[in-house]
Amino acid sequence: MEIAANVITGASILLAGRNSVHTWWTGIVGCSLFAFVFFESRLYADVLLQSFFVVTSVVGWWQWLHGRGGEELRVTDLPSSKLLWQVVAGILGAVLYGLLLRRFTNAYAPFLDSTVLAFSIVAQLLMMRRHVQNWPFWLLVNSIAVPLYATRGLYLTSALYSVYWINALVSWRHWRRLRDAPAPVV
Repeated sequence: MEIAANVITGASILLAGRNSVHTWWTGIVGCSLFAFVFFESRLYADVLLQSFFVVTSVVGWWQWLHGRGGEELRVTDLPSSKLLWQVVAGILGAVLYGLLLRRFTNAYAPFLDSTVLAFSIVAQLLMMRRHVQNWPFWLLVNSIAVPLYATRGLYLTSALYSVYWINALVSWRHWRRLRDAPAPVV
């Protein structure tokens, strides 16, 4: 199941980097599989995160196609004032959920697991609106996830998250170019 989850999610992440709407349906399938993988590894924040990804993939799919006023969303920047709030929300979410996991579960590395959860949520919400700033958040998430998953014996997932880290870096550059491209004339 870990192999299937990685292959399908890998395709989804590469499609996201290419700004393809097909990222969403492949993400739904891959994240559903990953929920089972993470549950077996007692990474409960990641189980919750995969469920969140399934729901937001449905919404993101619709938003990318219909955006505002029925037009497809373009790649844009998130205003700096809103970016600060995203960082604060991520930190608060990581600490609060980490405290809950530590207190009420047998979670492995509750604060690292919660940081992956919180900042993945921030990154996903930004990606749903096609904001360039989603990619630095994915870089942070992948930097934490690689060693975390390796410590749980999820070596394939850890290796693939290393590839995701590189993809996030390349995608960040690509999305900045898309943002700077002139709007298509209709």
